[in-house]
Amino acid sequence: MGANLILSGIRLMREPFGVILTDMTQGADPDRAEAHFHLFDTAIGPCGLAWNTAGLVQVQLPEASEAATETRLGRGASATWTDTLPRSIQDCAGCMRAYFDGEAVDFTDVALDMSRASAFNAKIYTALRKVGWGQTTTYGALAKSLGDPHAARAIGAAMGKNPWPLIVPCHRVLAASGKIGGFSAYGGRATKRHMLQLERADADGAAPMLPGLFD
Repeated sequence: MGANLILSGIRLMREPFGVILTDMTQGADPDRAEAHFHLFDTAIGPCGLAWNTAGLVQVQLPEASEAATETRLGRGASATWTDTLPRSIQDCAGCMRAYFDGEAVDFTDVALDMSRASAFNAKIYTALRKVGWGQTTTYGALAKSLGDPHAARAIGAAMGKNPWPLIVPCHRVLAASGKIGGFSAYGGRATKRHMLQLERADADGAAPMLPGLFD
C-alpha cells in the first residue's frame, strides 16, 4: 500500500511519523484485526488515518479542532491511537501532505479495507478511484459507467458514506449541471472547492488557485 507523486515520480515523506514497521500483512482477516489510528499535520490542518492489517479503514480530513478530528476518527473507525506506523501508512500520510501542498498525487495503489462497505458501495468506490488528479465526473456519468444509469441518487448516498475522502476521491464528483455539489467532510462545499482548486479543476467557480492565494 502506498501513494505516488504524479509530477515528481517519487514518494514523499517529509518528516517521520513514528516508528517504521514492515508493511501490513496481506490477506489478514479484518474482522479479527485491531484497528489503529494516527494524526499528522497538513497544510489544511490535522488529518488522520486509521488502518488494520487489511488496509485503510478510514481517512479523516480536519474537523473544527484537532481534538474533534481525533475523536471522530477514533470512534468512527473503532480504533486506538498509535505512534507505531507501517511504512505504507507513512507513505500515505506523506503523500497526503504533498497533496495539500499542491502536488499531483496518485493514491490508486493504497490498499483499502472495504469489509464494512456494501457490495454496491464497494463497486462505486472502486470505479471512482479511476478518476484521477485534476479530473472530474458526475453522479450520472459514474452511474452509467457502472451500467446503471438510474443509480445517480444511490451514488450520491454512497459518497456521503465514503470512509476514505481523497483516497476515494468523492470531491471529484460534481452535479449534472457542473455545479460543485455537496461534500460530507467538515467545511462542506468550501473544503471540496479548495481541493478542486488544488487540482486546477474548474467547477462552480472553483477556478485554479493563484500563487499565494491560500498562503
